[in-house]
Amino acid sequence: MAWSSLAGLLLLLVACSDDAIVVVGLAKPVEYEYHSFVASPLAPHAYTAPATAADALEDAAVSSPSALQVHLVHRDSFAVNASAADLLARRLQRDERRAAWIITKAATPSDPENGTVVTGAPTSGEYIAKITVGTPYENDSSFEALLAPDMGSDVTWIQCMPCFRCYHQSGPVYNRLNSSSASDVGCYAPACRALGSSGGCIQFLNECQYKAEYGDGSSTAGDFGIETLTFAPGVRVPDVAIGCGSDNQGLFPAPVEGILGLGRGSLSFPSQIAGRYGRSFSYCLASVRPHSSSALTFGSGATVTTPPASFTPMLTNPRMYTFYYVRLVGISVGGVRVPGVTESDLRLDPSTGHGGVIVDSGTAMTRLADPAYTAFRDAFRVAAVKDLGWPSPGGPFGFFDTCYSSVRGRVKLPAVSMHFAGGVEVKLPPQNYLIPVDSKGTMCFAFAGSGDRGVSIIGNIQLQGFCVVYDVDGQRVGFAPNCC
Repeated sequence: MAWSSLAGLLLLLVACSDDAIVVVGLAKPVEYEYHSFVASPLAPHAYTAPATAADALEDAAVSSPSALQVHLVHRDSFAVNASAADLLARRLQRDERRAAWIITKAATPSDPENGTVVTGAPTSGEYIAKITVGTPYENDSSFEALLAPDMGSDVTWIQCMPCFRCYHQSGPVYNRLNSSSASDVGCYAPACRALGSSGGCIQFLNECQYKAEYGDGSSTAGDFGIETLTFAPGVRVPDVAIGCGSDNQGLFPAPVEGILGLGRGSLSFPSQIAGRYGRSFSYCLASVRPHSSSALTFGSGATVTTPPASFTPMLTNPRMYTFYYVRLVGISVGGVRVPGVTESDLRLDPSTGHGGVIVDSGTAMTRLADPAYTAFRDAFRVAAVKDLGWPSPGGPFGFFDTCYSSVRGRVKLPAVSMHFAGGVEVKLPPQNYLIPVDSKGTMCFAFAGSGDRGVSIIGNIQLQGFCVVYDVDGQRVGFAPNCC
C-alpha cells in the first residue's frame, strides 16, 4: 500500500478510545487489539566481557535419560568495550550475510540433496554452547569446547592439533591424542560415505577426510573421527562422528572453536543420537541482550515443555534438505488477519524447491516474501499510528524501513500473531517485533522483505522467549510461549 493510500485510509478514522481504533469506510468497522508495552532505548554504555568464557557458560542445564541439555549464551556476552548500538550493527551485518545466502540457495535449488552433506550457510554463531569433548587420560584435564549450534549445517567439528591453518581462539586447541575415546573413521564406513561430495580419503591410512564450505567463503577441513561428547552433569554420549579441523579459515566468530550441526542430514548431532534419545531437540532463547541465559535440549524430553507446545506439520524441501520448513498460512495485526498475507505467497513448491518458510535459529530478523511483507508492514503502520504516529521513511543501519523516533515509556502496540497450518497461532510479545535501535528512543519494526526470491525465514528475535520444538520423529514443529 502506498503512502498516499495509507494517508487516505487515515481520513476514515472516526472514533478513538484508549483501547481501540475503529475504522469505517471498509467492508465493516475494524477494532484493533493492542498490547501495553514499556519502551526502553538501547543502553548507551559499553558492555564488558566476563573474565573468561567459562564464566559466561557456567553449566546450568541438567541432563537426564530422556534429554540432553546444554546452557547457551549469546555471542555478544563476549564482546569487549562495545556499545549496544555497535553490537546491533554487527549483528545485522552477520544476519544479512546468512539470510542472503539462505534465500539465494533456496531460490535456486539444485538436484535433490537426499540428506548428503553439501555446503553450509554462513555461520552467524549467534549462540554458544560449552560441551566437553573426548575422554582425558588419568593425569589430563577435560577439554571443554565452545561450539556454535547451527541449523544450517550437518557436520559437527572443532579445531584440532596439528593446526596447519587455523583462526585464533582464546583457549587451547583440541588434541585427540590426549583423548582415550578418539578413533578414526574408515574410508568405507557409513559415516564417511554420508559425507558425499564433502568427504575424501587417505587410502593408505584408511582415514576419512571431510571438508565443509560455508556460504560466506569460510571453510573447515581435516580428519573425520569418532569421539565422546559429555553434557552436564556428566552424561556421556559415545561414538559421535565429528570433524577434527586442522585447516580452518574465514569468518568463524571468536570465541567459537567449532560448529554443532543441527541440520536434518544423517550426520547432524540430533540424527546421530536418535537411536538413544530420539531425533528431536528444542531451544529457548531467553533474550537478545548480552549475559542472558538460554538452553538447548536434545532427545524425547525436548518435546515436553511447560506450557505445552502447539505443533504444526514440518515440511521437507528435497532440494534444501538440511533446513526445517513449516506452513505459515497468515498473519494478524491488531487481532485482524491481514488480507494481503496469503498462503500462496508463502507456499513451498516441493517439485522445484521454490518458496516456503524456514525456521532458523541462526537468523535474527524474520524475512517474508515481498508481497506478504509489504501487506503486513502496511497493516502494522495503520494500526500503530494512533500511539506512535507516522514512521520514518528510513531507519538506521540501512536495514529497517519502519521506525519510530523518541518512543519511551508505556505505549500501546497493535497485537501481532503468526498463523501456522493445523490451527496454530503464535502470539508475539511486543518486544519481539518492535525493538530499540539506539539510545535516543528510536524503535523499529523487526521484519524485512526477502526480495523477489519468494523465500521466507522466521528468525530468533521473533521467537525469543518461546520453546521451539523440532520433533523430527513426529515431523512437526512446536511453539510454547513464556517457556524459558
